[in-house]
Amino acid sequence: MTASRAEARRSDAGEIDLDAIRAKYRIERDKRLRKEGIAQYRTYTDVIETGLDDPFAEPGFSRAPVKDDPEVVILGGGFCGLTVAARLRQQGFERIRIVEVASDFGGTWYWNRYPGVQCDIESYIYLPLLEELGTMPTLKYVYGPEILEHARALGRHFDLYRDALFSTRVTRLEWDEGAARWQVETDRGDRLRARFVVVASGPLSRPKLPGIPGIEDFEGHTFHTSRWDYAYTGGDSTGGLVGLRDKRVGVIGTGATAIQCIPHLGEWSRHLTVFQRTPSCVDSRRNVATHPAWFASLAPGWQRERIWNFSTTLSGRNLEVDLVNDGWTDIMRNLAGMLGNDDGSLRSPEEIAREVELADARKMEEIRARVAGIVKDPATAAALKPWYRQFCKRPCFHDDYLETFNRPNVTLVDTDGRGVDAITKTGAVVAGREYPLDCLVFATGFEVGTDYARRADCEIVGRGGVTLTERWASGVRTLHGLFTREFPNCILMGGLQSGLTPNFTELYDEQSRHVADVLAHVRAKGATRVEVGRAAEAAWVEAIQQPNPAQLEFAASCTPGYYNNEGRPTEGPGWFGGTYGGGPQAYFELLRDWREGGDYAGLELGGGGV
Repeated sequence: MTASRAEARRSDAGEIDLDAIRAKYRIERDKRLRKEGIAQYRTYTDVIETGLDDPFAEPGFSRAPVKDDPEVVILGGGFCGLTVAARLRQQGFERIRIVEVASDFGGTWYWNRYPGVQCDIESYIYLPLLEELGTMPTLKYVYGPEILEHARALGRHFDLYRDALFSTRVTRLEWDEGAARWQVETDRGDRLRARFVVVASGPLSRPKLPGIPGIEDFEGHTFHTSRWDYAYTGGDSTGGLVGLRDKRVGVIGTGATAIQCIPHLGEWSRHLTVFQRTPSCVDSRRNVATHPAWFASLAPGWQRERIWNFSTTLSGRNLEVDLVNDGWTDIMRNLAGMLGNDDGSLRSPEEIAREVELADARKMEEIRARVAGIVKDPATAAALKPWYRQFCKRPCFHDDYLETFNRPNVTLVDTDGRGVDAITKTGAVVAGREYPLDCLVFATGFEVGTDYARRADCEIVGRGGVTLTERWASGVRTLHGLFTREFPNCILMGGLQSGLTPNFTELYDEQSRHVADVLAHVRAKGATRVEVGRAAEAAWVEAIQQPNPAQLEFAASCTPGYYNNEGRPTEGPGWFGGTYGGGPQAYFELLRDWREGGDYAGLELGGGGV
């Protein structure tokens, strides 16, 4: 029996045949392995004429240059920058300048305004500081405009608009050892001398494009989903794309963004062609409105408890109650009780690993069965079935994506893992056939694994003129993923060498509490600088680099993507220079214990009264 028939094959015991499943997964993974790794992608500005221009900014905006000495300059006005600014405000920091290239707060939710844009994490745990603002999300999973408005509300609540510099790009960020300050210069002539700098540009901020031959030659209209061109398509994030009624539209990419915008493109385009390299794992969304009485009944501290419950459940712990109860936690509920046998004895790691793999396989069979139950054309349904373990890629949830492929004006072009072969002046080529297009939409995501300074859009120059790129030439080196030697008073946020969780705002908030506490301690001591010691940095790097054979084996078995460094998890630093092996909750607990220790071990304070 071939591996492709593994979907239907089961053993005499009624269990899924893991050998057949693994074989099918290997076949599908190997189709997608590329020797170039992350080098297979192109620089966005090399292809799109408008580059990273802001389509939502006021045309011709200008202002007078600013020259001052703030306590803190934060690069980035998304949830990462807003959360650290909020926590600093709570610690008494008043002179905070946020420098943001967009014309408002919001970060990824400012740029991503494509039709159907929605968060895939429950809004009650994703939207930061809900209790502090007294805000009730309208839905369990709110849409982009509401998320953007929450970012703006944070800016208003914590008085962050007062000193924000919008539509402004940092061009120089250099440490002045004599003054113990960071020299910050911008493209609008600003000259800031900051005591502390926080780089909070976010891990997914710079759009990328596939390295398809001829991509520059296309003469039709094209744009990336993070720079959606409503002047061309018509409508807004709720749909109504009337400008596409006579257009042949192509979409490259079938990840988390694509599954949200494709239903709208399918509804409004004359014809939509979806080019697929790897299908997403798409479960149902089951969105519901927030009940005001339920929300009002929540006790103080509810949000942090709910966030902890979600993250801990995803870490594999068997909690008595699953507060979030959604597709993310579904597979973990299936794992309940796997640590022990009926007689009370503990199972071996090998037994546990097998049970986890079986539960995963059952869940993925449900996902594939859902595809077959919705998509009417058997060949299209077969192509849309994902063959990898659920958390090899970011799981997706949507109630209209699969149905879109039942439309007569929608065509799925499955490339069998290869991707589009070429782009011509008039269309895209797959397996020798050209698909004529008037418009080509890139739903191809953001750079991951590229140089940190590149993604921050500014080289960072530390003590003695050493750049961060030079300092990390042989690998990322930090303490707690936040402080790096030779760069005093500089905090590097966004997930570096930390405990990653699918709910990124949890990470931002835990790190923001940590950063605000450290900087308040530095100020209380009368110090002018803080820097990680060599030994502490080396110890953290060693802890991060401790091999986890099970994690590496899992990552290597996965279909290529940004989670596993495009199928090469042991090559290079991967996502963020490594992650804390104990998982997010262990990482957050470590940060809290470190602060409660009171001696701020590993940090060196200098200047002032120290």
